Amino acid sequence: MFCSTQAYSQQTIVKASIDSTHLLIGQQTNIHLEVVQQKGKSIQLPVLADTLMTGVEIVSVSKPDTFDLGGSIQIKQNYLVTSYDSAIYVLPPFEVIDGVDTILSNRLGLKISTYPVDVEAKKFYDIKDVITPPFVLWDYAAIIWSIVGVCLLILIAWYLYEVKKGRRSLNIFKKVEAPKQPPHVIAINELDHVKQQKLWQQGLAKQYHSSITEILRKYIEERFETQAMEMTSGEILEKMNKISDVDPAYDNLKQILQIGDFVKFAKYQPLPDENELSMTNAYLFVNQTKKEEIIEENKTNETKQQ
Repeated sequence: MFCSTQAYSQQTIVKASIDSTHLLIGQQTNIHLEVVQQKGKSIQLPVLADTLMTGVEIVSVSKPDTFDLGGSIQIKQNYLVTSYDSAIYVLPPFEVIDGVDTILSNRLGLKISTYPVDVEAKKFYDIKDVITPPFVLWDYAAIIWSIVGVCLLILIAWYLYEVKKGRRSLNIFKKVEAPKQPPHVIAINELDHVKQQKLWQQGLAKQYHSSITEILRKYIEERFETQAMEMTSGEILEKMNKISDVDPAYDNLKQILQIGDFVKFAKYQPLPDENELSMTNAYLFVNQTKKEEIIEENKTNETKQQ
């Protein structure tokens, strides 16, 4: 044990104390640093890294606490330390900078001991038996998947043999396609969707007219079996002008394609009436040029009814 001492420099007092001077390896203890100084003076507390000295590690450092003692100020700071080497340590003093002076605290002693081992014990234990692990199905996943794979290969081989003999067909996964809707039904549905989006009301006139013209191009391509998607507006009008079924709605198509080109290439800003007119003409063109489906009547039922 070391006797505590105090260092004085212009009434600045630095003192160190420790909670426990005897620890076992790995245990921790707090070192308390106290500094008493006059008011108005500026001092610098010790700046320590992760070790206090070789063999003694600093676990954490608390924030300084300041207490008013009237004419002076007391500053307290705690250092939590530990050690993993058994030895007797003489801890270095803490250094406090007071202006141009360095004030040293008193030294502390710390003893680190190992855990006691009973070397006189005469009771020995045999090696424990092997423990049987619990059954876990996942441990046998590789074997299970191997069996499943072999069974699957056998099933595939059998099915291919049946196909070769003509007793089975390879089209077991043939997709049943839904009946394709007529071009005019698809076009009307898509025009409804564009109308519900209210694009030109949001300032998206270019997208609005581009959507309408693209819907009509796809409709013309399906309805009249022509490459409308790859043709210019003039080429489409020239082609449609030669088809008699388009005569009643030719002017409607011409208005849509022309204003669509103005908006797309000339950055034309159409009026609200022109936007509405394009949508109206699109509906008229589809309805006036659609291919009507002829539904045959069941003559047998009519005969029976008669």
